[in-house]
Amino acid sequence: METKTQLAKLGLFDAKVPRYTSYPTAPHFSNNVTGDDFSSWIKGITPGSDISLYLHVPFCRRLCWFCACRTQGTQSESPVRAYVETLKAELALLKRDLPEGVTLNRLHWGGGTPTLLSAGMMTDLIEAISDVAPFAQNYEFSVEIDPNEIDDARLSALAAGGMNRASIGVQDFDEEIQKTIGRLQGYDVTRDAIEAIRAHGVYSLNADILYGLPHQSRERITESVQKLLSLNPDRVALYGYAHVPWMAKRQQMIPSDALPTPQERLDLFETARRLFVWDGYAEIGIDHFATQSDGLSIAQKTGRLRRNFQGYTDDTSEVLVGIGASAISRFPQGYAQNHASTGAHTAAIRDGRFSTHRGHTFTAEDKLRSRIIEMLMCDFATTDAELRETFKLSQPQLNDMYKGAETTFEGVLERTAEGLYIPPEARPLTRMIARAFDAYDLSKAGHSSAI
Repeated sequence: METKTQLAKLGLFDAKVPRYTSYPTAPHFSNNVTGDDFSSWIKGITPGSDISLYLHVPFCRRLCWFCACRTQGTQSESPVRAYVETLKAELALLKRDLPEGVTLNRLHWGGGTPTLLSAGMMTDLIEAISDVAPFAQNYEFSVEIDPNEIDDARLSALAAGGMNRASIGVQDFDEEIQKTIGRLQGYDVTRDAIEAIRAHGVYSLNADILYGLPHQSRERITESVQKLLSLNPDRVALYGYAHVPWMAKRQQMIPSDALPTPQERLDLFETARRLFVWDGYAEIGIDHFATQSDGLSIAQKTGRLRRNFQGYTDDTSEVLVGIGASAISRFPQGYAQNHASTGAHTAAIRDGRFSTHRGHTFTAEDKLRSRIIEMLMCDFATTDAELRETFKLSQPQLNDMYKGAETTFEGVLERTAEGLYIPPEARPLTRMIARAFDAYDLSKAGHSSAI
């Protein structure tokens, strides 16, 4: 396949497609899933099994303009303290329904800004979680840490509670870009936070960096990536900035005319990608990088790489329970999402019921298409033998499912003895190829650029 010309012919620079951190994607959730369903699915977890827990803190001291997450600003501790009490009550409801012997394989605190909590709040929350389920033997407890919102007391509380992985958002180190996206975070602040994290015995580090930001150039992203590499993160997520001001009103503060074109976005991604590869990082899926000894690299080599709402993961737990406003849970039966509004979420918990507001119950076809999409997103290939065995399909039935993608991406998508295969030069098209297996109407959802 020939460079940008072929990619352009296939529509890469015009397409808007899902990121496929779930299937079906969240815009297709409905109100058919209720708190009673959530309770039933919790009770149906296999006793003695491992689960994962995601805890959402929607508060921030300041609202970054580039962010499209569900967050709310606060300068006061009182709403945060009240929210922590709601989380503790929600955890108590979870404990009521959770079968005996369940342990936590993964625990992740996201936001918002989880480190907005005081050290005392963190300790209370960790104790409430441990009262629900203890950590599994090889657990991972990760926290999203804002370098502008952390200190020794809070790091000590997290480390004492078992945190063994930290995640830091960098976005870009260029000062002009930071001002334009409303996120001031100097290199020195980031470096000092990482040194403090490691001084508390937490050596596993994730970092996020964005491409496609306003005023970003090849030279600027090169400098930012090199600065990030000097901090030696174990994992890096190289996300494309999603400019969706019709969904995230704060993004209207960002001048659209300063954004790079889709063709320039691809060049920015490739510039950063090459730097990570040259520094010895393994490429993980479409936008992650990891050291060769990191769990993501090992999962990729052993066929255990998975994709969830946080991106790529080596977490193989069948159940992910989301705690907090807007948090999404994943069960073998389907998805369940809490009320996005903290007020509505709190009201439900105070009433002694889960705040499940929407979700989706899987059909057999959902599960099949979900696995095909996940294979393409994680491994750039499908494994026909696994699909036939798991879903009781014949090869002709599988071939019929492949026809649409093979026709659309003729000369790009390869067929091997094992299944479909996306060659390296075609991997910018991965989300578009995955879309060919999406049975839902994508016209009503405002997705982000394919690159």
